[in-house]
Amino acid sequence: MTATGRDAVMVDRDDLGVATIIINRPDRMNALDHSTVCALVEIITEQSLDPDTRVIVLAGEGGAFTTGADLQAIRDGAGSDEAPSPEVTMTSAAELVRAVLTAPVPVIAAVNGPAAGVGVSLALASDLMLMSDDAYLLFAFTNIGLMPDGGASVLLPAAVGRSVASRMLLRGDAVSAEEARDVGLALEVLPSADLRAAAGKLARRLARGPRRALELTKRAVTGATLAELDAALAREHEGQCELLVSDDFAEGVASILEKRRPDFS
Repeated sequence: MTATGRDAVMVDRDDLGVATIIINRPDRMNALDHSTVCALVEIITEQSLDPDTRVIVLAGEGGAFTTGADLQAIRDGAGSDEAPSPEVTMTSAAELVRAVLTAPVPVIAAVNGPAAGVGVSLALASDLMLMSDDAYLLFAFTNIGLMPDGGASVLLPAAVGRSVASRMLLRGDAVSAEEARDVGLALEVLPSADLRAAAGKLARRLARGPRRALELTKRAVTGATLAELDAALAREHEGQCELLVSDDFAEGVASILEKRRPDFS
């Protein structure tokens, strides 16, 4: 049975205060059901507020970072009274991104394999991103009848500018690790086998720095570049609640579950 909630999240903290938080649903490519999103919010918040934590690393177990919302669970739970409403889904996605952005310590995303949907938002919300050479960012929102969420509508333009962000989001692009590095989204691209070690090395370097200075620097950068975050999340909430109950999304879910790794040629 696929793990869910806190059972789907592993946490390890070393003696320098580097907390590595790993999404552990490899049989679903680390796709996030509602209870796992809630668990991630709780765990990221707990770790970031612990005075012994100095840096957080986000990673995925197996061959994916996270492919975003668990579309299989959405399809299986369609019509069930236990399925979260669109409003609850959007609120939890916003809380996940806020937990990363407001963490008083640097957050590093170690992106191995695909990051899609709210998984892309999670990576973009991180302060630094490392990617394996076989990883990619899949902005598949419009491909399945949705709009960007998890703050992606402001996080991406803030990082790469309006023109590049519009291309990626409107076309539903899959962005290779190399392109992500070239446009400034990824700090470094590494062989898959070296990714976790490289993220750990970067995290330990930051962990040796002055915690308060890093906190205030992160707060200043976030405040200067994401002043429109609240408005963006409100627009995403309104629009996505409409789209999540549309026929286009129902058809998109059925379609995307059959797709394979995108072609970058």
